Order: sequence, then structure tokens, then C-alpha cells
Amino acid sequence: MSDGSAEAYVAGDAGPGVLLYQDAIGLRPQIERIADRIASWGHVVMAPNVFWRDGRAVDLAPTGDLNDPESRQAFFASGVMDRVHRLTPEIVRADGERWLAALHGLPGIAGRTVGATGYCFGGLAALRLAAHRPDEVAAIGLFHTGGIVTGDPGSPHLELPGIRAAVLAGHADNDSSNTSEQIAAFDTALQAAGIDYRTAVYPGAVHGYTMADTAAYQEEGAERHYRELRELFARTLTA
Repeated sequence: MSDGSAEAYVAGDAGPGVLLYQDAIGLRPQIERIADRIASWGHVVMAPNVFWRDGRAVDLAPTGDLNDPESRQAFFASGVMDRVHRLTPEIVRADGERWLAALHGLPGIAGRTVGATGYCFGGLAALRLAAHRPDEVAAIGLFHTGGIVTGDPGSPHLELPGIRAAVLAGHADNDSSNTSEQIAAFDTALQAAGIDYRTAVYPGAVHGYTMADTAAYQEEGAERHYRELRELFARTLTA
């Protein structure tokens, strides 16, 4: 935003902190519902509007039904991916420092370390933050995250050696942005880095399976992601 401020949704009264990175669609009621669910496990959750440079969350949110193919196509044609691509690794790291500072400043936060969970490209942001601030980020979840292994010199998986966080990766088995070859390469990189990790391919799931406001939603996969994420945070985040 022009004044340099960023909005965020906060849920929870007390407990270890969790930073929630939205998907490409943006900060909206569905992301707030995910934050509320995680907060119910005993966490303080903050979901920032990572597209704050482009405008307020309400102005960037879809106005049509994303279960309708035409509405979805129109929304993504409105510049969604342009916003994503403008979030370079450098910007993600710089903003991540701001998000962590804001999260630590919330009332009720317990403990020095936090968790992070990311959806779609938000998983990449969580990974890069964990590599940038390894002493602060104790656990990260990545769900239906594409582009984790590429041939580029800045491929996200190359940051794994700098991570101390436990990693949970829930991949969709029908995701063109994250092929079986990429998933296998990511697992190999996790092993080589000596990271405490759990990874799985969710059957019958497509990219975006956790998002109940889209046609990609798969209840079985979404509920599984909640169970596994709760277990991750329970064993890694302490008050």
C-alpha cells in the first residue's frame, strides 16, 4: 500500500505463534477460517496480506465464485500471477522479518520459536523464511506447493541446507506445478540436508485441495492436512 502499511488477520488468544502464508488467491475468509482452525489448537496465528504493495486484501479478493470455471479464469487473468512473481526471494525474506517481528509483538505469544504454514506459493515463502531465520522458525508446513525444485540457480530446494525447522510437505498427486520427479528430488534434498521431515502425496488431490472456496477443494485431503499440521506443531512448538 502507498503508506507502507500491511494488514493481517490474527486469530488466537495465547500460545506459540504461527505465521500463515496465503495462497495466490489472497487473504480472504477462507484463509481466515484456516487461521481460526489452527488457533483452536492453542496458537496465536497471523496471516499477513503478502500482496500489500498491490492493495488492500478486500480490493484484491475475488468477487466471483471460484467454483465457476469462467469466474476463476477471469480472476486469474486479472493479474494474480503478476503479483506472485513480483514477490522475489529478497522481498519474501525482507517481509518475513517484518511478519516475524509483528507476530512476536502480539499479546499472548508464548515461546521464542514459531511455526509457519504456507499454501500454494506460500509454501515457498515459508521455506525461504525458515532458511533465512533458522533460529526462530521451528517448523514449516507446505501444502500443494509448486515449483519447489527447478533448474534455476535460485530454486527453493537449494535453501534446505540452511533450515533447522522440521518440514511437513503435503503434495497433491495431480499437480502440474509439482510433478512426481520434483517431489522425489525434494525428498532427496531433504534427506541430504539432514532435516526432520515428513512428506506425502495426497491421493486424488489437485493443486489447491485445502481451499474450500474453490473447485479444487478435497475434504479428505484438507482434513488430513489439518491433522498432520497439528501433530507437527504439537511436537515442535512449545510455550
